[in-house]
Amino acid sequence: MTNLEVVKSTYEGKTSEENGENLKAYLAPDAQWTEAAGFPYAGTYTGIQEISINVFHRLATEWIDYKFTPENYIAGDNQIAVTGTYTGTYKITMKPFAARVVHVWDLRDGKIVRFEQFVDSKTVVEAMN
Repeated sequence: MTNLEVVKSTYEGKTSEENGENLKAYLAPDAQWTEAAGFPYAGTYTGIQEISINVFHRLATEWIDYKFTPENYIAGDNQIAVTGTYTGTYKITMKPFAARVVHVWDLRDGKIVRFEQFVDSKTVVEAMN
């Protein structure tokens, strides 16, 4: 698989569960995952367990229909940028949101070693208040 195919497999599976399984399969054990400053889950997490607890579990339990819709892939040799939009509804306030986002992935030897999120956090935070 090419690096672009690896990244696409984390977004374009038939289900979100398939996307998650692909992420686990291609994520290096010591991968660094950075959620943007100002984002509700901001921080850098290492490995699938920290990422799952601090990001994916919270997204799955605190939001209704939270998703990322990729729109464009920009591929370099070992770095892929993906532009798109987050959408969802915060369960506590029942406020929906849409936010523009860029994900930057670094890969080495077919494994994801780093992920960084750039997002319009303001719209997400507003939905939570």
